[in-house]
Amino acid sequence: MRGTALARFAANRAAVVAAGVLVTVTAAAVLAPWLAPHDPLAVDLMNTLAPPSAAHPLGTDHLGRDTLSRLLFGARVSLGIAVTSIGAALVLGVGLGLLAAWHRGLVDAAFVRVMDVLLAFPDLLLAIAVVTILGRSQASTIVAVVVFSLPTLARVTRAAALGAVAHDFVLAARAAGASSRWILARHVLPACLTPIVAQATVMLGSAILLASGLSFLGLGVQPPDPEWGAMLSRGRDMLRAAPLGAVAPGVAITIVALSFSIAGDGLRDALDPKG
Repeated sequence: MRGTALARFAANRAAVVAAGVLVTVTAAAVLAPWLAPHDPLAVDLMNTLAPPSAAHPLGTDHLGRDTLSRLLFGARVSLGIAVTSIGAALVLGVGLGLLAAWHRGLVDAAFVRVMDVLLAFPDLLLAIAVVTILGRSQASTIVAVVVFSLPTLARVTRAAALGAVAHDFVLAARAAGASSRWILARHVLPACLTPIVAQATVMLGSAILLASGLSFLGLGVQPPDPEWGAMLSRGRDMLRAAPLGAVAPGVAITIVALSFSIAGDGLRDALDPKG
């Protein structure tokens, strides 16, 4: 099965390229302290808005900070927010979705209503409301992305689990007296992993976009920490003098978000046993 899934994924050229981009960006983020030519927070007021050069391949910003260095360290922040928030949303969403599908009745009805309420809010508006309540910080941004991601992941889990709990092996386990926790962990969850993993991969791109959007509005990661959305926001004010200050983070956001979406779709197709 694993070999077949890997072969299916490898046959999808777009997904392979997207996965390669993500591996490259992740490696660059991890190795940022060694790859960055300068300290991303170092201010050089004598060298503001400098054009690309050997010392500064992407130029400098309005404070003379190296754009390439900030882009590399910004990848750490943006990817860290996305991975942390989607990871937390996975834990909560999978747990809630499994419980709703298992217990049904009032528990399931309450779950559906709460998720519907959260899904009714526009994504950015909901995130802004969360950050407004909690305050402007990286932690608040993570919470906002969790709240945004939770309903979708929980409902995907519930939909997959509803089919799994009706399988004969689950009914046999219940008849044999196995505990609910054991059945959910041993039988139901493994049967739900394909749509959950694929959806989580796609939503990593959405998390990047949402976190960057909050920072672009000044509600996410705060200066002087490098973050792609904040860099894009500040760079647009100097677009004519130093276009790379806005173009570089904008391209990075677009490529990474698109790569997560393409890789997630390819992963879903590869793991689908009916494919």
